[in-house]
Amino acid sequence: MGKLIGAVLGFLVGGPLFALLGLAAGHFFDRGLGQAMGFDYAGARAELQTQFFETCFRVMGHIAKADGRVCEDEVAQAEAIIAKLGLQNERRQQAINLFKEGSAADFTLEPEMSRFLQRCGRQVLMRQMLLEALLSISLADGKLDPAETDILGKVAHYLGVPERDFQRLLQMATAQQHFHGQGSGGQRAPCRNALQEAYQALGVSESISAPELKKAYRKLMSQHHPDKLIAKGVPEDMIKIATEKAQEIQAAYDLIQKHRKAK
Repeated sequence: MGKLIGAVLGFLVGGPLFALLGLAAGHFFDRGLGQAMGFDYAGARAELQTQFFETCFRVMGHIAKADGRVCEDEVAQAEAIIAKLGLQNERRQQAINLFKEGSAADFTLEPEMSRFLQRCGRQVLMRQMLLEALLSISLADGKLDPAETDILGKVAHYLGVPERDFQRLLQMATAQQHFHGQGSGGQRAPCRNALQEAYQALGVSESISAPELKKAYRKLMSQHHPDKLIAKGVPEDMIKIATEKAQEIQAAYDLIQKHRKAK
């Protein structure tokens, strides 16, 4: 088709000679299009998903050993996260093996993050989701000790997240955990502390205008949309973390809206 169109346009513009030039140009267009259509998008996405999964669970194991050893509570927490994600059979065993690799004495963070960036570094959303997933997993027990925070800070640094932005994401993730399990229209009373946490969960100030608040909320919800994340390469069995995050954001936003309407 490219050769045909090129030849016709060339002939109309300048006769037989230009028709030959158009034919040649059309040939190169057809070849480039064929290469593009032959690109294995599904295979490329599978590679991204594999790397995301491997890095997430290895670093998770590394964080669990942040204090020098992996205790029974941390193993139980890892098992609970694996169960929550619905991992079964080979996928479950793979996650356990990766967790053990990350908690091994010879594991180093830098090469793992380098591998992740080589495959997934161009995907801004994947970099953000990796950090968010690790924050969410680390905060699952309701606390974050200094050693864990230090490792997460290093991860953020390797991902190109400035310290100021990392602290903001950490504050947001901590506040969002307080809305875990509430879903839309959570039952929290609109007390001062709850409202402060709601604004922190959205990463905005209490003085924000209604239009800007809605804009910030919609941006966060868009970033955590399952279809968008899967298309970018986030593994489907890791999407539950993003789904829960979206529910926490929704609950925080609903609480703010309820309070503002009451005023």
